[in-house]
Amino acid sequence: MEKKSELYAGKAKSVYNTDEADKLILQFRDDTSAFDGEKIAQLARKGMVNNKFNAFIMQRLEEAGVPTHFEHLLSDTESVVKKLEMLPVECVVRNIAAGSMVRRLGVKEGIDLNPPTFEFFLKDDALHDPMINEYHIQTFGWATETEIEEMKVLTFRVNDVLKQLFLGAGLLLVDYKLEYGRFNGRIILGDEFTPDGCRLWDAHTRDKLDKDRFRQGIGGVVEAYEEVARRLGIALD
Repeated sequence: MEKKSELYAGKAKSVYNTDEADKLILQFRDDTSAFDGEKIAQLARKGMVNNKFNAFIMQRLEEAGVPTHFEHLLSDTESVVKKLEMLPVECVVRNIAAGSMVRRLGVKEGIDLNPPTFEFFLKDDALHDPMINEYHIQTFGWATETEIEEMKVLTFRVNDVLKQLFLGAGLLLVDYKLEYGRFNGRIILGDEFTPDGCRLWDAHTRDKLDKDRFRQGIGGVVEAYEEVARRLGIALD
């Protein structure tokens, strides 16, 4: 497979075309950002850790019947993925109150949410990723009613699988965001699943082991990611 032109450069990942029309190369960089790019840093090893973390999670989800765009690892920081027509919405599930939910609703951080909550957001940094609902999605043509339902079903299936996976490693899956795309007429999981896009707490101490360490200036960001990977049995070196 030959790497071609850069298709897209995000805040922490780059996407490249290849000589195969239906395949892309996803590169995880060491860049780290928060607050819609207002806070930026370079963290050594982060790209490598996230690439291998994402590969592990995507493979576990595939085994559980969740279709994903992941194909295989290409290098320490690169993976081969299917080329999707991405939908401009983010699906967020929350098992424990944290982050924007706490700010928006005035609830206490750490409250268990039973049942878990599901939220849609428009993927648009300029608008600060506003919350949207199913009517918005259908009215503006971002996805069909059938696709909306499929995203919800898959997102909760991910929750069932990963809550247990992380709990077995002594971790709480607080919340996470997922993105989906179309591939050969199907809705499948795209983008990534790493500590950049979810919240993970130690099940006993509730220490934060995700990007909140960067957002809140706690430090030890990559070390926390590596600790999560170690607990899951992901080989990094």
